[in-house]
Amino acid sequence: MRKLKNSELQRLEVAEFKETPKIPLTVVLDNIRSLNNIGSVFRTSDAFVVEKIYLCGITATPPNKDIHKTALGATASVEWAYEESTLSLVERLKNEGVTVVSIEQAENATPLQDFEVSSQKRYAIVLGNEVKGVQQAVVSASDHCIEIPQFGTKHSLNISVTAGVVLWSFLEKLKL
Repeated sequence: MRKLKNSELQRLEVAEFKETPKIPLTVVLDNIRSLNNIGSVFRTSDAFVVEKIYLCGITATPPNKDIHKTALGATASVEWAYEESTLSLVERLKNEGVTVVSIEQAENATPLQDFEVSSQKRYAIVLGNEVKGVQQAVVSASDHCIEIPQFGTKHSLNISVTAGVVLWSFLEKLKL
């Protein structure tokens, strides 16, 4: 087996990516502190062709050299916008017919593998602050809450890891 060279990967140019059909999924970052986590979510969102990223509250926005360091240019390919209030955004998305799903450990949360998605619906997943998680008001306003089952001694995953696991699950259920 031979590793492929970058030139053999047949990656899209930014203009081609913008024209590529996206999965009906938006990512909402609720008060993310780490610039590396923000960049990583951009890069993962590019890989799994999400529609848009909303950066809310204290979440930093591009252009930023530390975001760019992990995004590797994905801030140019993935559509994004800043919103001051995550809760106001969630309410607006719901009014637009988007199903809002917080990724959080909560009462009656659905295990990720059991959450059913439909290609006929649009979704927004909310990823929360590295210490406090998704704001309670946002969890309460969400249509669903998903939890990634974990079996070790730790009770949480890094937001960039969570984004990768959840976005892959949605892509697999919606597109593959």
